[in-house]
Amino acid sequence: MQNDLSLSYIPVASPLSYQSSNIMNPSIYYPETHHQWIKKHPNEVGMEASFLQEAIDFSVSNESPWSRTMKVALTHLIAKQSHNEIMGPIKDRAGVNGIVLRHGYVIAEWGDTHRVDMAYSISKSFLSAIAGAAYDCHLLEDPNRLVNTDLPEDPLVHSMNPQITWHHLLQQTSEWEGNLWGKPDFAGRTQGSKRALQSPGTFWEYNDVRVNLLALKLLQLWKKPLPEVLRDSILNPIEASDTWEWHGYENSWCLIQGKTMHSVSGGGHWGGGVWINSWDLARLGYLYLRQGKWKQRQVLSKQWLDWTLTPCQRLSAYGYLWWLNTNGELLPDAPHSSFMARGGNTNLVYVDTQHDLVVVIRWIDRPQLNGFIKRVLRSIV
Repeated sequence: MQNDLSLSYIPVASPLSYQSSNIMNPSIYYPETHHQWIKKHPNEVGMEASFLQEAIDFSVSNESPWSRTMKVALTHLIAKQSHNEIMGPIKDRAGVNGIVLRHGYVIAEWGDTHRVDMAYSISKSFLSAIAGAAYDCHLLEDPNRLVNTDLPEDPLVHSMNPQITWHHLLQQTSEWEGNLWGKPDFAGRTQGSKRALQSPGTFWEYNDVRVNLLALKLLQLWKKPLPEVLRDSILNPIEASDTWEWHGYENSWCLIQGKTMHSVSGGGHWGGGVWINSWDLARLGYLYLRQGKWKQRQVLSKQWLDWTLTPCQRLSAYGYLWWLNTNGELLPDAPHSSFMARGGNTNLVYVDTQHDLVVVIRWIDRPQLNGFIKRVLRSIV
């Protein structure tokens, strides 16, 4: 694969006719191992190369303003927040890079797509997939069950915490109150640290402390480290590479059935989180485009994906730790049915079922995301 900033193509014998995203279609293409992914020229899949190049050029000229030195970037980001200590490992980042898939084929690639970088809150979408794997193997019987019912040996004892369900944690409406790994819940509040807490399920708030609580609860549910669960249940079945990593904090260790295990973080806000290359993110996006199926295996059930992509009643742009473009709230020029895994600085896995499209874009300035996606969609003819 080429890593320059222009389109490169591999000739093929015949053009690809449009294929539906119906997962039962036997002609749907799936890549083999992470070293093998067929490329096609844009015009073979109904795209205009010059317009696609405009989108690539636009992304490169709108790199994230965050420093490529991650200690500088994170220190600046959290400087005015309480409890702003960096607790987990961090890694300096690359420049803008991206991948465009249509009908499963690689249509464009630019930048250093093989570099393993911090993915920030895309880690949350991996947590969602791990919860889905728990549901599919009957560890998690029902998202609406109380967390205390499934894990009675470690109750949530503060305030209204016993009312919290898995559904609340997955939609970020739990309103959990407490302290985890040295970070109180108010350190992660994005809607104001002094506000009065509401009943679980009645208020949406993006909160890294509470997502880390979900990671801990999933660890207690699985009773084995979540990176192992992710590897065995999600990434190995979709034939991802073995270069990714998932980190927690220096103090996020706990005892599970007599064994010391590391509880990972659901983002890079205080360091840690998933570190992964763009190709493996593209595989994640393609798994969700194909409704949880990879070749002949249903990796995640359609029921779980339906729940994942159901808008939260308190924020229609959010599902189970995936962002939704409901009513065009996030990307005005994209289909309202599109959805995405999104992380700071900005990392994005964009999934578009209407156009049978997956786009991975990393390190672009967030206000320019809509302009970039608009240009990619303009290339579809």
